[in-house]
Amino acid sequence: MSPFERSARYLREHFTNLVCALALASLALTPSLVPRPTVFQGFLAGLWFMLGFQLGFAVRRLWRVVARRSGTATRDPGPAKRTEGSRSPPLGGVAVGVVTLLYLTGYGAFVVSWQNEVRDLLEMTPVDGAGHTLFLVSMVGTMLVLGGIGAGISAAQQLVRKRIAARGGSLRTTRWASLGTGLALGVALVAGVTGVGLGAVGIIYQDRDAETLSGSVQPTGDTRSGSTQSSVSWEGLGRQGRAFAGGGPSADRIAEVTGTPALEPVRVYAGLSHGADERARAALVVEDLERTGGFEREVLLVATPTGSGWLEPQAIASLEYLYGGNTATAAMQYSFQPSWVSFLFDPDLAARSSEALFDAVHARWQEIPEGERPHLAVYGLSLGAQGMQGSFDGLDDLLSRTDAALFTGPPSNSQPWRTLTDDRDAGSPLWQPVYQQGKQVRWQSKPGDFDQLRGDWQLPRLGYLQHATDPITWLDPAVIYQRPEWLAGTAASGGRGSDVSDSMQWIPGVTFLHLVTDMLVSEAVPPSHGHNFGDVAVDGWAQVLPDHDRSLGQLASIQSVIEQINTHDPVWE
Repeated sequence: MSPFERSARYLREHFTNLVCALALASLALTPSLVPRPTVFQGFLAGLWFMLGFQLGFAVRRLWRVVARRSGTATRDPGPAKRTEGSRSPPLGGVAVGVVTLLYLTGYGAFVVSWQNEVRDLLEMTPVDGAGHTLFLVSMVGTMLVLGGIGAGISAAQQLVRKRIAARGGSLRTTRWASLGTGLALGVALVAGVTGVGLGAVGIIYQDRDAETLSGSVQPTGDTRSGSTQSSVSWEGLGRQGRAFAGGGPSADRIAEVTGTPALEPVRVYAGLSHGADERARAALVVEDLERTGGFEREVLLVATPTGSGWLEPQAIASLEYLYGGNTATAAMQYSFQPSWVSFLFDPDLAARSSEALFDAVHARWQEIPEGERPHLAVYGLSLGAQGMQGSFDGLDDLLSRTDAALFTGPPSNSQPWRTLTDDRDAGSPLWQPVYQQGKQVRWQSKPGDFDQLRGDWQLPRLGYLQHATDPITWLDPAVIYQRPEWLAGTAASGGRGSDVSDSMQWIPGVTFLHLVTDMLVSEAVPPSHGHNFGDVAVDGWAQVLPDHDRSLGQLASIQSVIEQINTHDPVWE
C-alpha cells in the first residue's frame, strides 16, 4: 500500500477522532480577553488538538455501547476489521483530507482576524507572517511530542493485551486491562508532570530569591531596610525585597522631577528569613520603621506584595513623587513562589501576613497623638490586593482604621470587592461599578475615571484600579456554567468593556479555561489593559490621598517618569 493510500485510509478510519480534535483546537483559538504570544497560542492549539483526538476514542466506544443497547445500529464509526490483503478505495480518506484542508484554511482566516482585532483593541501590533510561522511550528511540535507520548501508552496497552491473551484471558478481561493500563499511565503521567513541575517551580524560585536584580544596590543611608544601620539584613530580604529596599527614586531625583525639595523616602521590608512567623516579621518591620523615622512621615503606607514578594515599582514610586519623599512604605514577604503557587498551597497566607503587619503598624500608629499621626494608607496588587483586603472585617472596618486604600487588579474572590461589586448602584456595569454614588468607594480603569462621578468623594477613600480585560479579576468558577455579566452583550450596547472584543463569546467551560491561560500573559500587554496598571498609579494615589498639592504640570512630569519604570517582567511574580 502506498503512503498516499495509507494516509487516506487513516484519515477515513479516524474520522471521529479528527472531528473531535479539530473541534477542541478550534475552541482553543477563539478570542479571549488578551492576545497570547504566538508560540504560546500554538502550544495551546496543539494541546487541545491532541486531547480532542483522544476524546474521539471515547466517543467511538460510546457509539458502540449505544448501538448495542439500541439494536438500531451496529456499525462503528472507527476502523473496520479487514482480512489480510484486503484494500479499500482511498476516496473517502481523500475527501476527509480535502475537507479538513479547506476547513483549516477558512477557520485560520477567522482566527487571524479575531486575534488582530483583540490586539488592536489592546493597542498592540497585528500578527505578521513570522508570527504565523511560529504558531504553526509550536502547534506541530506540541502535537508531535504528545503524539509520541500517546504512542508509548498505546504500545504499553498492546503489550498488556498480548500477555493476557497468551495466558488465555477473556476478551472482556483483555479490554478492561488495556483500558486500566492506559488510564493508569495517563494519570501517572499527569501527576508526575504536575509534581515535577511544581517541584521545579519551588526550586527555581528558591534559587531566584537568593539572586539580586540589576539595579538593586544595598542602601547606605538610614532610611532603608538592609542598610548597615538596619537590624534587617540585606541578604535576608529576598530577591524582590532587595529590589524594593535598594531601588526607587532618591530625594535628588524626586526634586529634579517635581522642582521642589524632597526627602529620602523610607522603605522598610522583612524577608522570609527574618523571623519565625508573620508576627515576628511584622515586629521587625515596626522596629525598622521606628529606626528610620517612618512614623514621623506625612504618609505611612502598609503594602502587601504578590506571592514572590514583588511590589509594583510604579505604585510605590508614584506615592513617593507625589509627597516629595515624605513617605514611609512598610511591607514583608510571605512566600518566594509566584502568586498562583502561593494561593494554590495556602489560599489564606497573604491575608494572614497582611493582617499581622497591619495590626502591628496600626497598634504603634495609634500610640501617636492624633494630630501628629501620618496618613495611614494600605495597598496591594493582585494576590496582594486580596490579602490586604482580607485583613479587614469588611468596608466599615477598613475605612475606620485607615485614611486611604488603593487596590489594584483584585481577584474575583476578594472581599470586600466582591460584595461592593454585587451591591453596586443599578445601571452601573460590572467592569466600572458605582457604589453608593461614589461617596467613599470608586473604580478606575484609565486616568480620570475617578472624577467621572458627580458629588463629593468623602474621606477616607477606597479606590480600585480595574480593567475590563483583566482575567485575574474575572476568573470565577461560575464562568464554567454561567454567562458572566462582563460578556452580556456588545461593547456598543454596553454589554462589555470598550476594549473587550465583540468576537469573544461565552462558551461553557471553554471561557473559564481561556481565563486561566490568559492569566499567564495578562501583564504582557500595554498599560490600561489586562493586568498592567502602571499608567494609573499616579492618578490613583493623587485621588485617594488628595493632600499632595501637586500642580497639573508636576503631575504630568511624574506621570512621564512613572511610565518609563522597568518592572523587571513581573508576569511570573
